[in-house]
Amino acid sequence: FVTAMGYDSISKPISIKANDVLTETFYLKESTQMLADVNVSAARIEAKTEIKTGVTKISPIEIKQLPSVGGEPDLAQYLQVLPGVVFTGDQGGQLYIRGGAPIHNKVLLDGMIVYNPFHSIGFFSVFDTDIIRQADIYTGGFAADHGGRISSVMDIKTRSGNKKRIAGKWSMSTFGSKLLMEGPLSKKDENGNAKTTFLFSGKTSYLEESSKLFYSYVDTNGLPFNFTDVYSKITMANPNGSKLNLFGFSFNDQVKFSDNSRLNWKSFGIGSDFTLVPNNSPVLIKGAFAYSNYGIELQNQDARPRSSNIGGFNMGLNFTYFLQGDNAFNYGFEILGFSTDFVFYNSVNRKIDQQDNTTELAGYFKYKFVGTRLLLEPSFRAHYYASLGTFSPEPRLGMKFNITENTRFKASAGLYSQNLVAANSDRDVVNLFYGFLSSPDNYVSQFDGKEVRSSLQRARHLIAGIEHDVNQYLTINLEAYIKHFNRLTNINRNKIYED
Repeated sequence: FVTAMGYDSISKPISIKANDVLTETFYLKESTQMLADVNVSAARIEAKTEIKTGVTKISPIEIKQLPSVGGEPDLAQYLQVLPGVVFTGDQGGQLYIRGGAPIHNKVLLDGMIVYNPFHSIGFFSVFDTDIIRQADIYTGGFAADHGGRISSVMDIKTRSGNKKRIAGKWSMSTFGSKLLMEGPLSKKDENGNAKTTFLFSGKTSYLEESSKLFYSYVDTNGLPFNFTDVYSKITMANPNGSKLNLFGFSFNDQVKFSDNSRLNWKSFGIGSDFTLVPNNSPVLIKGAFAYSNYGIELQNQDARPRSSNIGGFNMGLNFTYFLQGDNAFNYGFEILGFSTDFVFYNSVNRKIDQQDNTTELAGYFKYKFVGTRLLLEPSFRAHYYASLGTFSPEPRLGMKFNITENTRFKASAGLYSQNLVAANSDRDVVNLFYGFLSSPDNYVSQFDGKEVRSSLQRARHLIAGIEHDVNQYLTINLEAYIKHFNRLTNINRNKIYED
């Protein structure tokens, strides 16, 4: 029996066997009766059956509720108000999430790695709020299904296009304008839904021109920040819940200081992900394959250019087995390969460069146990960095105890590692040049009197917290955390000698 507010109810007899999963799709017709308002929320059930330590789940509705710069809601502005997040400013702004540097944050868009999610004017991200389905921000203590970074993970999912009709939206502000188009690509079924849909989003900034009129009090010559973002997606869905997504993006940024320097960066990618729901089987299969590239170049009057380029693929396969009750077993693997090309001249005209190819292999498992009051989620990640010849075993554990109906204790801990190194310095007041390097193999054998066995960056997380439901609408979440970055690697941009 299925019912929803504003729709006619529908029922269908079914029969199931033990340990079987049955998938049915129901299409409801709009009701001709007026019903009273009904609020339906799974948040209370989820709070008791999900650990959610160090996790913030963001929806487009929440992003749009926050006052925004230029009248355009943006994920970058929302992230700045989260607890434990520090933003470095409006020019080249980057996020420091619970103590980790920007290089320690992993950003995923539909499973694809995005190396720089923010524009040079830091009020805006590369993501259009209108196409975001959900953004999960893991600020620490995340389980073994995420890895390759030592501080945080931003996992952003986009929605599918409209199944019933062609729809669009165009808007503009003093900062820029954007266009959204979506609709069906295939014939509709008897319920008026298409199996194949498209989604297109494009936004651009004309701040350099509009600022001369609206923001002349800042600079009469205008603000030299412009960007263009394009994202497109095709979704092929099956009534049983299986679907395939094909997507691609192009993000670019231009900053032109006429008397000093000129900066350009561009990021593009193409990929696919799928969800497979086998009939009569308690397993859910997900996979993704993507290629992305990010390149940045800064040209100064001193004719010593700085440039950084990183590009490569990432792919993964994930299996989730639903066991008795809310228990589940999850395992999968990831393969990642990328190349870096970095060129930099320091103040003594020493050229610092790196051209490197890197391969990473990882496998993981996670078990979720849901008891009457106790929740346990042990997981383990085995990450191998082939270019460094380094194997990193990373055990992790999450737990929650439902003390009362409205009060819960939770905690998580784990070991983490990563290969990428930042090409910029945190000592720079304003740093628009944001490049990437892989961990070097020519590191020193001793540092601060201790032996150095690898240049791989490592961290340890420990988080504990209390959740309390004050009433139906208010929940207090108090967390304390420790992140011990026991090994960090930086490039020495000021070196005098070649070695």
